[in-house]
Amino acid sequence: MSNYYRPGGVGFSFFPPVIKNLLIINAAVFFLMYFLGDQGRYTVERWLALMPLGMGFYVWQLITYQFLHAGFFHIFFNMFMLWMFGMEIEQEWGSKKFLLYYLTAGVGAGLLHMLMTPVLGQPPAPTVGASGSIYGVLLAFALMFPDRPIYLWFLIPIKAKYLIGFFMILELLAIDSAQSNVAHLAHIGGALVGFLWIMLDSSIRIPLKNAFKNSSPRGSSSSSKKRSDSFFGSAGSPSSRRTTPPRPKRKTEVEDAEFYEITDDEEIAQEEIDRILDKIGQSGYKNLTDREKRILFEASKRMK
Repeated sequence: MSNYYRPGGVGFSFFPPVIKNLLIINAAVFFLMYFLGDQGRYTVERWLALMPLGMGFYVWQLITYQFLHAGFFHIFFNMFMLWMFGMEIEQEWGSKKFLLYYLTAGVGAGLLHMLMTPVLGQPPAPTVGASGSIYGVLLAFALMFPDRPIYLWFLIPIKAKYLIGFFMILELLAIDSAQSNVAHLAHIGGALVGFLWIMLDSSIRIPLKNAFKNSSPRGSSSSSKKRSDSFFGSAGSPSSRRTTPPRPKRKTEVEDAEFYEITDDEEIAQEEIDRILDKIGQSGYKNLTDREKRILFEASKRMK
C-alpha cells in the first residue's frame, strides 16, 4: 500500500485504495457471516466481537469488532458514510495515515464503550460495527471542511459543521439510552479520539486551529507585544510602531544588457563563451568588460 493516494484525471477516484479495501473486507465478512449459520456466527462473534471486560475480552477484538456488523442496514449506512466523507480525507492525508486514523478511532471507540458502560450501569453485551471509526471520519470531515454543504435528502443544503455537530449532540443526549441497542459511547469515543488526533497533529491544518491562534491574548509579554506591533505595522495601522528600521533595498546585480555589434569576421570560440559564463557565475554580469558583453550578446544572437 502506498503512503499517499494520488488521484489521476479530473477530480479523484470514487474508491481510493484504503476505502476500497475497507468496503471489500467489510462486505466479504458480512456475507461470510451470513452463510456460516447460527453456530458459525456465534463462534466468530465469540472471538472477534468486542466482549465486555471479564467476559471473554481479548485485545485483538479492539480491531476485529470494527469489521463485524449486525445487519444489512448497519453495514450499508456505515460503508456509505465511509465512502461519502472519507474519500476526500484519504486524498488529503494519504492512504497510510488515513488507515491508521480510521483504526485508531475505532480502538478509542471500543475502549470508551467498554470502560464506561459498567459505570453508567448499562447491561454488558458484545459490540460489533465500524460506527466508532465512522464517527471519527465524520468529525474529521467537519473540522477540515466546516462550510462544505451537505444535501439532506439530496435537497436541503446544510453546512457540514452544523449537520455533523447535530449528530454529535444527539449521541451525547442518547448515552444513557440503554434500550436503544446502539453503542452511543462508541460513537462519542471515535469522535473524541479523532478530535484529539487532529488537534495534536501539526501537519493537519483546519480552520479551528487558526481560530485558536487568532484568539490568543496579546500583550502578555514583551515578545508578544513586539509580534503584535509587527503584525499591525504590516497591515498599515496608524498606531503601529516599527521595532527595527526598514532595511534599505539592495541593489540588484542584474542589469539590462546593452546591444553591441561584433563583426562577422571576428570568431567567437566556445571556450571564450564558457569562460564568460563562469565569470558571471562568480562575480555577476556587471563585472564583465565591454568586449565580453559584446561577445556574449553576439553569441546569443547567432544562436537564435
